[in-house]
Amino acid sequence: MTQPRQHILLNAFDMNCVGHINHGLWTHPRDRATDYRRLEYWTGLARTLERGLFDGLFLADIVGTYDVYRGNVDVPLRESIQLPVNDPLLLVPAMAAATQHLGFGVTVNLSYEAPYLLARRFSTLDHLTGGRVGWNIVTGYLDSAARAMGQPQQLPHDERYDRADEYLDVLYQLWEGSWEDGAVRRDKAARVFADPARVHKVQHHGRYFDVEGYHLSEPSPQRTPVLFQAGSSGRGLRFAARHAECVFISPPSKEAARQSVQALRQQLVQAGRRPDDVKVFMGTAVVTGATAAEARDKHADYLRHASREAGLAHFAASTGIDFARYDLDEPVDYSPGNAIESASRTAQQHGWTRRKLLDLFALGGRYPAIVGDAQQVADELQSWVAETGVDGFNLSRTVVPESYEDFIDHVVPELQSRGVYKTAYAEGTLRQRLFGEGDRLPARHAADAFRRKPAAVPAAPSIRDALEAQL
Repeated sequence: MTQPRQHILLNAFDMNCVGHINHGLWTHPRDRATDYRRLEYWTGLARTLERGLFDGLFLADIVGTYDVYRGNVDVPLRESIQLPVNDPLLLVPAMAAATQHLGFGVTVNLSYEAPYLLARRFSTLDHLTGGRVGWNIVTGYLDSAARAMGQPQQLPHDERYDRADEYLDVLYQLWEGSWEDGAVRRDKAARVFADPARVHKVQHHGRYFDVEGYHLSEPSPQRTPVLFQAGSSGRGLRFAARHAECVFISPPSKEAARQSVQALRQQLVQAGRRPDDVKVFMGTAVVTGATAAEARDKHADYLRHASREAGLAHFAASTGIDFARYDLDEPVDYSPGNAIESASRTAQQHGWTRRKLLDLFALGGRYPAIVGDAQQVADELQSWVAETGVDGFNLSRTVVPESYEDFIDHVVPELQSRGVYKTAYAEGTLRQRLFGEGDRLPARHAADAFRRKPAAVPAAPSIRDALEAQL
């Protein structure tokens, strides 16, 4: 029996700043990224994405500045390489009010946030969005962020994940265990809003955190937001296998993507979860038009405005390597550092020199660009899914808003005609729409260990047991 084809999942990939991934394109005459400070810019984007039936808007964020390249922030300031950057969480309520179905995955760095207050912020967003919010869990990788937050340096790479594991344990206790289902009664006549017997104090005393207190928010539609994560190092994969529901990858090739997806699925099984318990999204950029020629012309136009050097400065921060110290064809020392381990490993495996990196960053960023008409783009997206096992894509913006409008006007109808993209939103929370198993995390997830389980009701004694008890 032929299995039904799964719908391709789509997120828009953006950031509350001018230059996100495809650097330099803010200089294009049709680009509106410099309007990022205006609320109508974001509500308009949200409506556009909902028109295209996107599953969500994935909002990146960074704490700190990209000061590795040339040892300063001159290029990041001139090219606006995620600087300035505003808070992504504050955008969500307005965009949620402008839409009905679009999900929101928001990046927050847990290294610089207290879990007790972060738990309340995400519960608040989950309430206000009707269960449409997710959290992209990051531990950070910039020394500039540590210094700005009053720390001499970051924790070592693997220890950042150790601390994050305990951080999530604290959050699960707050989100899943502090308030029982049914604790909120809202009984005006009895003057009982919540039943004190069913609200419990969290008492956590661990290596990194000491938390005593009640979760400040009543249970939200999802309790725990949908959990996104992007680490693909060995330690990052183990973290994802325990916690993540959606994983974001940015592979340089289909073979690399296939290996990453396969490794993740194996880790999930080892963690006691199902191989399909995580949806994998791949980062890519799409340049399309009514015809293939129009798409090629548009791509050539974009290339004239993109900044290769800005892309290199961004990658320098990702790896912790100042590429300005190297000649164009000089071998680069990619010895392990304390930044993004997977970025350095990929660059080392491919022997990327400064010249090769500049070639890769022709469109200002490191994600592969798919260029073509609707049929060609759809073919390539389906090819990535079939050959690598990814579930969907995080589409980075190029020139906004036209890059998303072009995709929605040209590619979405083509995908729908092939039966590989939805024609309407399903009802329910973001988690329900992604997995179809309800609003809450399943029992096989690590969070289940922190839930309040209903007390077991003793079985009624049999007649024989009753007689024996009387003897």
